[in-house]
Amino acid sequence: VGDSPVLTCLIKENTTMLTWTINSKVEGPCNLVYRTDTKITHRANCSDNINWKFKAGLPSALEIQQVGIAQEGNYSCQVASKDGNFHKTYHLTVLAPPRLSLYCDEQGSPVCEAAAGKPPAQLSWLPESSSRAEKKRHDNGTVTVLSKFTACSTNGTNLTTCMVSHPAGNWSESIAC
Repeated sequence: VGDSPVLTCLIKENTTMLTWTINSKVEGPCNLVYRTDTKITHRANCSDNINWKFKAGLPSALEIQQVGIAQEGNYSCQVASKDGNFHKTYHLTVLAPPRLSLYCDEQGSPVCEAAAGKPPAQLSWLPESSSRAEKKRHDNGTVTVLSKFTACSTNGTNLTTCMVSHPAGNWSESIAC
């Protein structure tokens, strides 16, 4: 989320037309067309943050500025040339890093929350805990994971560390309750 990916399309010699067809999960179909003979571009039903990325005079790539979860989906490029038609399809998956918070509940137990991650984060504790993570799914495809520290013994220490593992990164935070 928030990055600006660039999807490339193979340009052949004698290209006559280049078309991007976008089918995202949330937004309707979008089309971008470029004709080389007239150097005219056409766009239909595309978000303002989806644009051509020009390279040597041809819009050979597509840039999605500040990508969001709503733009996850299939992106297909079709090139028409005198040598034939060529296509390439990308499946864009958008990762959303979770927001980490660690606090003490009313009973003095550490609680770790990894909010609004996509995919869901994995939580673990130091020292080890027998706690289970609870997951709450949100309408936008993100998931909040909540874990309460439970241990039989803390070996005399009251410092507890929550470790969060996610494809967008790994984080840890410590607390004494």
